Amino acid sequence: MYFISLIIALFIGFLIGRWRHVAAETAAETVGERAVRTRLTNSFQSPSYHLLNSVTLPCRDGSTQIDHVLISTFGIFVIESKHYDGWIFANSKSSHWTQVLYKVKHKFQNPLRQNYKHYVVLRKLLEFIPKAYIHPVVVFTGDAEFRTEVPNGVYNLDQLVQFIQSKNIEVISQNRVQFCVGRLECTRFELTSLTDIEHRANLENRF
Repeated sequence: MYFISLIIALFIGFLIGRWRHVAAETAAETVGERAVRTRLTNSFQSPSYHLLNSVTLPCRDGSTQIDHVLISTFGIFVIESKHYDGWIFANSKSSHWTQVLYKVKHKFQNPLRQNYKHYVVLRKLLEFIPKAYIHPVVVFTGDAEFRTEVPNGVYNLDQLVQFIQSKNIEVISQNRVQFCVGRLECTRFELTSLTDIEHRANLENRF
């Protein structure tokens, strides 16, 4: 009887812990991240796909936070989301891009470069996955309009879904998918408000 009660208590504890993690994950989301999460969740289900959100991983100069990692038998998608309105002026080789909204200019870090770091950190962590199967992509939500040529690897939400669906040949086994999910879950920092504050402080120090 004691053993059964212990098992039930552990199971309830697991459910509460998971609920707290999901609640913290949702609270930390931006508008764009929430839109991407919702679309990916509705479009790509298990067992072939597993979505992880707000994944903060250790790296040489502190930490790096990946908005979304979609792990599947068809490849791994490292997704950086940006929510902007107005006009976007972009160049894949520039360190910063420019948003113009109501004639006010705002520079922001080139998200392709930002996401490349995510890709490198993830590739090192999942060294057993060939790099050709890991796809870094940037997705823009909101009403932003590119006034320059859209760089390769940048999509809107519809295009992102189409790109993922285009990878329709299984290249990773189900066991490897589960192993990837497990390694990320074991390595990622616990998602708390403090984690997010520390990560943002690291960014401010670097940029």
